[in-house]
Amino acid sequence: MRITDTSDLWWKSAVFYCLDVETFMDWNDDGVGDFAGLAHRLDYLADLGVTCLWLMPFYTSPGRDDGYDISDFYGVDPRLGHLGDVVEFIRTARDRGMRVIIDLVVNHTSDKHPWFVSSRSSRTSPYRDFYVWRDEPPKDQAPTVFPGEESSVWEYDEKTEQYYLHSFYKHQPDLNVVNPAVRDEVAKIMGFWLQLGVSGFRVDAVPFFLDTSGTEGSDDKLNDPQRFLRDLRAFLGRRSGEAILLGEVNLPHQEQIEYFGGDAADALTMQFDFMSMQKMYLSLARSDARPLAESLAARPPIAIESQWANFVRNHDELTLDKLSDDEREEVFAAFGAEESMQIYGRGLIRRLPPMLGGDPRRIRMVYSLMFSLPGTPVLFYGEEIGMGENLAVGDRKSVRTPMQWTSGANGGFSNARPSRLTAPMVTGGFAPEHVNAVDQRHEPDSLLRFIRLLIERYRVSAEIGWGDFSLLEQANPAVLAHSVCDAEGRMIALHNLSAEPTTVELALEDLGSSDKLIDLLAEGTTAISADGAVSFTLEGYGYRWLRVITEGSKRLF
Repeated sequence: MRITDTSDLWWKSAVFYCLDVETFMDWNDDGVGDFAGLAHRLDYLADLGVTCLWLMPFYTSPGRDDGYDISDFYGVDPRLGHLGDVVEFIRTARDRGMRVIIDLVVNHTSDKHPWFVSSRSSRTSPYRDFYVWRDEPPKDQAPTVFPGEESSVWEYDEKTEQYYLHSFYKHQPDLNVVNPAVRDEVAKIMGFWLQLGVSGFRVDAVPFFLDTSGTEGSDDKLNDPQRFLRDLRAFLGRRSGEAILLGEVNLPHQEQIEYFGGDAADALTMQFDFMSMQKMYLSLARSDARPLAESLAARPPIAIESQWANFVRNHDELTLDKLSDDEREEVFAAFGAEESMQIYGRGLIRRLPPMLGGDPRRIRMVYSLMFSLPGTPVLFYGEEIGMGENLAVGDRKSVRTPMQWTSGANGGFSNARPSRLTAPMVTGGFAPEHVNAVDQRHEPDSLLRFIRLLIERYRVSAEIGWGDFSLLEQANPAVLAHSVCDAEGRMIALHNLSAEPTTVELALEDLGSSDKLIDLLAEGTTAISADGAVSFTLEGYGYRWLRVITEGSKRLF
């Protein structure tokens, strides 16, 4: 790694923070979060150590799918502000050292989008081919994305007497990506927001976006979805040398390689590691690190310009669809046995702290683990203070409750009446009076302070984002022991997924008594024997980050 690489490939050692403007901070007290409120909380995020903000959809929308049903890709939901507010927010974030990426949701539109309104008005509409229409649905049609929500992915339109494709809800018709005019419009959308200062896009539901199975056409170039993805990456590079595409691709590791662009690294810049996330929850349920270790070891090599994004929780349901039926039931039994906690038969609508019974040892161990894994960490708003969910809200919105700033009314999110809030506050043991940012800012041993420490140590440990990963052999299956190493240095991390204390014996044969291990999360130095043998004691749910300092090293510690 060279100094120029660290700045050019900024995402390799970034800290991403996902938030919904609507639920983050309400500045005008109408019950809805807004860009003015977000701008006033940028100092909080900068102090936390965040380097890139990822905004969930804030576009003009009927709001039937929490903003993912977009009716104007160039507009701003007027409840949240206007384009001037967005530009001022982006400028202010830059001033605080934070980039901004936004959701690119172009696999479908709202049925209220002018394109679709025109498309369904007549078979001769110039926008007819912006969507996928057929006289009859195919016999072998794809299953619905949200089981129980829709009976088919094809919906009959009485006026034009044809069916249109909708992979998600029927009020979200799929765009026809085989149509060159649609591809041009997607590029224009990207170009518009890049011109306003964003540093890239989190691309929603990439496999669905690129799916051409329901379309009809003979042009091989247009029917090659990966070519379209490479074209978008090339366009991005021409318009902005620093911008990225962070893709939502919930597929097995080997299939994700194609979405990176392989060795050429000319498609998605980053991808979420859904496989390892799901295996992590299986490991937590079993108090056995081996499922996660196997998943990490199975990650295929990727180009230096590409990157894995690690996460504990995202803004959707906690999907467990890549686990076997028996494995999924294990996780359900451990973390969400009640039917109200589950969704679509494949996931949970809970946040981590309630799933772990509020055990601070276990919660901290999980976040220590996430930040130590090779790749780039992604936080969902409120994770840094240990927010819970509101199951009474139902579905994926259970984890999209207002940010809890203070112990006061509405958690300091808004001075509006509770009935006017964009979403109900969390109640019970994780309500604002128990979990909020202000209290934790003044508590030396709070989760917020701990997450800040993890970010600080991660940011000065470039090997985590850049280095080569290797599992370290040791006897206890409950312990994950791994190393990340690059030209800048080496870090060893130990995590005990069990409640039982343990001693970990490692054989670091390339090290000797002239070398030392410096603890990065606490005070202390661990001695190494002449043959490289070293012993560690881990408490129940204990963790250690250890920087390897060799003789003559100039590395700070």
